[in-house]
Amino acid sequence: MKTYLVTGGAGFIGGNFVLKLLRETDARVINLDALTYAGNLDTLSSVRDEPRHVFVKGDIDDRTLVARLFHEHDPDTVINFAAETHVDRSIAGPTLFARTNIMGTLTLLQEARGHWKELPDQKKKTFRFLHVSTDEVYGSLGETGAFTETTAYAPNSPYAASKAGADHLVRAFFHTYGLPVLTTNCSNNYGPYQFPEKLMPLMLAKGLAGEPMPVYGDGMNVRDWLYVEDHCDAVLTVAEKGTPGEVYNIGGNCEKTNIEVVKTLCSILDEQQPDGAPHEKLIAFVKDRPGHDRRYAIDASKIKRDLGWEPKETFETGIRKTARWYLDNQDWVQRVLDGSYRLERLGALDV
Repeated sequence: MKTYLVTGGAGFIGGNFVLKLLRETDARVINLDALTYAGNLDTLSSVRDEPRHVFVKGDIDDRTLVARLFHEHDPDTVINFAAETHVDRSIAGPTLFARTNIMGTLTLLQEARGHWKELPDQKKKTFRFLHVSTDEVYGSLGETGAFTETTAYAPNSPYAASKAGADHLVRAFFHTYGLPVLTTNCSNNYGPYQFPEKLMPLMLAKGLAGEPMPVYGDGMNVRDWLYVEDHCDAVLTVAEKGTPGEVYNIGGNCEKTNIEVVKTLCSILDEQQPDGAPHEKLIAFVKDRPGHDRRYAIDASKIKRDLGWEPKETFETGIRKTARWYLDNQDWVQRVLDGSYRLERLGALDV
């Protein structure tokens, strides 16, 4: 039975990944999550009594705790999802992003290296440390082109800069110490269990409440949209088949402007909640956020060519699944909103 140490496993992507591992494999999962505002044990309610799932509340920057988990559970693979992820929050408070995303990753790397060095030869060969990153480290694109694994880093937000710093540390631990690391850089995820400050769940919540649906700037910022189940499948593929030291870009082959996404959600709401139609009347353009990258696009040809992965969901199928999940799980959304977040705008500066 393979043992995974998954960090950030009560968050959006990490939680979906933990559920996938326990549903589709016989693996044992040690799930480390600090349960900050975006961590939610409700996401893991279906595996609460699963003996192969061990949840540990704690911080990836707690070296004593991380060392104990390596010693007690002897993981074969580390998947590092743990991160502060929201750009707007990084604008309002960059220090936390540097501490969690850079120093936390460094702590994990140091303890993973110490654990790996002591493994017997066969386990040493198969041990993997997979770091989950973002396409935002590459900066902003013009109207054409796409990010590849060799695109120069040019982060434009504190969040992106903190993830870039973590990526560089992961690379350094491979080249300096030989630690068998892998890095994935993914495009914008969407799907079930996403914290409602992100675009799709925020727009759905606002639309259901009949409140203004805020769209930054002119709404023409372009993102490559990736359904979270596809991303989790890609991460597992890289962990099992990827070559140590390599970077794999993961994308949905799906470029959409923010306003296209919002208008599609409005159309779905019109079908599902006709009393509020037309929901497009709720769209409200607001002042753009500082450093808002204009366009991201991922070239995912390497992971398709080398590992045989490509996304299963189209934007049309994925967004309908996403909207349906949020409409059917308003109790989950409301329990999340009972905390400190109240759909307020974050990251606005007088600049």
